[in-house]
Amino acid sequence: MTTLSRVGFAAALVMGCAAFATLAVTAQVNSNDNRIDIVDDCLPGDPAWDPTGGCTLKPHQGDVSAVEFNTLLRSPRTIPANAFLIGHPSWRNEPGHLTVRPGKAVRVTNRGGRGHTLTEVADFGGGRVPPLNIGLAPSPECAPGTTVDLAPGASTTIAIADPGLHKFQCCIHPWMRATIRVE
Repeated sequence: MTTLSRVGFAAALVMGCAAFATLAVTAQVNSNDNRIDIVDDCLPGDPAWDPTGGCTLKPHQGDVSAVEFNTLLRSPRTIPANAFLIGHPSWRNEPGHLTVRPGKAVRVTNRGGRGHTLTEVADFGGGRVPPLNIGLAPSPECAPGTTVDLAPGASTTIAIADPGLHKFQCCIHPWMRATIRVE
């Protein structure tokens, strides 16, 4: 293959990938299956979870003990002890970003074994559980009594009419964040 044909092939590959990415975003925006799954991998049967609501996952579905969860709230190798929250990586929202049309419903389901929220906030910050807010001031939207808790297995639907980027976080585990762009 000549250098010119390699360049042409590479250019075609890049253009094809860009076209595919555009189609994927367009398909997702027009989808009737816009959803965010709230996920955690708490270890069923770990008695250390019991004082804060337990873990409702079935055996062999989760593998994170409460000790491991607390150990990974921050990383002592990368940040000082008084630095910002990192959180356990298996506590997350999937996907972390969606693009939807104005007013399009987004289904939110808690597929984890712990309680969570998905609360719209003006700016990401801490939640309503002080020990989990390492280095973060609580978001005003996370004040106790102002959020809708989703028990394990529970679902809700949200629809946003205003165009722009909307920020959401769990007000219990504030590193669990998602954004929804309304076009």
